[in-house]
Amino acid sequence: MKIGFVLPCYNEYENIFILINQIKKIFKNYLIVIVDDSTSNIIKNRIKKKKQIKYFKRKVKSGRGSAVLFGMNKILNEKKVDLIVEMDTDLSSHPKELPNNIKIFHKRKLDLLVMSRYKKNSKIINWPVRRRVFSFLSNKLAQFLLKVNVTDYTMGYRIYSKQAVKHIVKNCGKVGTGFIVLSEILAELNANNFKIEDVGTVMINREKGKSSVNLKLILESLVGLFKIYLIQRKNKYKI
Repeated sequence: MKIGFVLPCYNEYENIFILINQIKKIFKNYLIVIVDDSTSNIIKNRIKKKKQIKYFKRKVKSGRGSAVLFGMNKILNEKKVDLIVEMDTDLSSHPKELPNNIKIFHKRKLDLLVMSRYKKNSKIINWPVRRRVFSFLSNKLAQFLLKVNVTDYTMGYRIYSKQAVKHIVKNCGKVGTGFIVLSEILAELNANNFKIEDVGTVMINREKGKSSVNLKLILESLVGLFKIYLIQRKNKYKI
């Protein structure tokens, strides 16, 4: 089984090589696709070109969601990839959770498995109180509006089937290019009867680098949630 990793990256030169080494220690058969929107060329200059690592440097920062869709599209060109994993590159999540979660993914015949921060067995370590409260409330709002049977709409640590990724690439990216794409993917797959579940995870606040989340992104995500909700209502009552 070959696993494709989509790693969206923005100024994570302090963390991304650690993550790559973590993946390499756990998996032998993998393809890593890095989509780099960084303002510098540090990663570009340090990355070693190999068959198992494909690197794409975009000239303009176009949003995390846009980067994930771009990476997914590149992975679909690799016929031997069996499933796709999306991960942030800030070391907030560890790939050591994946072997067991991939077993769950296959056993339950899923199309999307979300590693959720809000299951009973989950842990969030060293997150600031303000960020924790905002994340919790935004997820509750998403749950109320979109009604997908998961507890975490904004976690970027996920396992996808290839069929799900084909559908995502064709149909997502309509409401924004940032973090809102995470919620859009959930709503789109749910509306088209793909099988979705979530499991617990451990999330650790970054130790190095700076988060790209800002007030503008937060407001865009809130507006995007209501756009997705309105699209769902329109499609539901369409004759």
